[in-house]
Amino acid sequence: MDEQQQHSETSRPAAPASPRTPDDAAARPSHAPEARDGRDRPPGAVRSHRGRNLALIVLALLILGFVLWRWHPWGSPGGAAAPGASGAHTGRPGRGGPGAMANMPQPVHVAAATQGEMPVVLTALGTVTPLASVTVLPQLSGTLQDVYFTEGQMVKKGDVLAQIDPRPYQISLDNAQGTLARDEALLQTARLDLKRYQTLLSQDSIASQQVDTQASLVRQYEGTVKSDKANVDTYKLDLVYARITAPVSGRVGLRQVDPGNYVTPSLTNGIVVITQLQPISVIFTTSEDNLQQILEQTQAGAKLSVTAYDRSNTRSLEGGTLETLDNQIDTTTGTVKLRAIFQNSKNLLFPNQFVNTRLLVNTIKDAVIVPTSAVLNGSMGQFVYVVKPDNTVTVRPVKVGPVDGERTSIKSGLQVGERVVIDGSDRLKEGAKITIPDDKPRGASGSRGARGAAAASGASGASGASGAAAYGASGAAVASAASGARAHHGRHAAQASQ
Repeated sequence: MDEQQQHSETSRPAAPASPRTPDDAAARPSHAPEARDGRDRPPGAVRSHRGRNLALIVLALLILGFVLWRWHPWGSPGGAAAPGASGAHTGRPGRGGPGAMANMPQPVHVAAATQGEMPVVLTALGTVTPLASVTVLPQLSGTLQDVYFTEGQMVKKGDVLAQIDPRPYQISLDNAQGTLARDEALLQTARLDLKRYQTLLSQDSIASQQVDTQASLVRQYEGTVKSDKANVDTYKLDLVYARITAPVSGRVGLRQVDPGNYVTPSLTNGIVVITQLQPISVIFTTSEDNLQQILEQTQAGAKLSVTAYDRSNTRSLEGGTLETLDNQIDTTTGTVKLRAIFQNSKNLLFPNQFVNTRLLVNTIKDAVIVPTSAVLNGSMGQFVYVVKPDNTVTVRPVKVGPVDGERTSIKSGLQVGERVVIDGSDRLKEGAKITIPDDKPRGASGSRGARGAAAASGASGASGASGAAAYGASGAAVASAASGARAHHGRHAAQASQ
């Protein structure tokens, strides 16, 4: 009976293995055959454990990122939070943003409007023009023997520049002088004969016709002698022209002809060009709108001063006076030409040089003057920021008068002594608060600002501490999740090894 029962149990087919879950695997004793062989566990159980661990890690990182974004203790310069950082805890915006900067006092530089003399200056572009520029040409033909000047040399009027071979003209002069001597002798003989004929005529010894003929001969010789003298003077002048001299005082340019060349009066470029430098003039133009005030001064006998500046309009080259005006206005440009004279003692003005000219027309007495940087342009026109006693600014429209470089005169809209902003006005508006670095009473507000910054730094430090605490909590969560995952895998490894 027992044997039949055992035989029936052994012959019964084995039941199929049901799928095991991770809970069944955990509940099964470690000495079970399935637990000792790790390959008997389904792969879905391992992937489920890994997915759960990754989900926990991602969740912890998201919490950490949110905490860091919420508190961001590094948001203000130097690690200190801006004054609006506390708004993060209350849910209000503006943690150190542009709105907070707009409400802060803006540092500016100011200057007081003063009273003084303001010159009325007309600026214009001009060209240095010499009063004389002469091309030295030979007056006769001949071989150029010598050149006595050096290129770039300063010469005076009458200095010898070059010498043309004078021998042909000297021979012609000698010939003319000989002809003159002969004709003078003939004239003298004719005059003696005329005198004798007149004596005989008075004695009624000869005919009057002979006397008249002799008188005509004398006049003929007189004309010949006069012509001979002119020829002599002509050849003497040729000898003078053979010695080329400077027609004006000035600076010699580059030599155009070398010694030994045959020169003629039709020489294209001449021998050399001489340019007068002392004195020298500057021709510049001004608008026809300025013509009236210039004429009022010149017709009253005033000598208007003119100053020439270099191309950059920063360095003064020479001072002079207005000499004259052109006699008509250029209709194409609506300008009139003016000429100013400069002594040019240091030769700083060079012919055809481009210069900036400043013509002093008049001087305004007791004008309200501010720095040019204080005057701004807007949709309402020109205005300034006027500083109030409570260290706020207000917009004040002004009417600008003459401008002299860094100084501007104010016709109306500003009083003497009022302070205006000259630097830092780009961040200002009507009623904006300001701080003045050079203002001594502002030291108190500066200390208050320091204390405010310290308080803000402390607040940001507290916020940073809370953020660090949150970071620590989230970090602990991450660490715990990671350690749990490692423990779980460790248990599986132990089971596999057993």
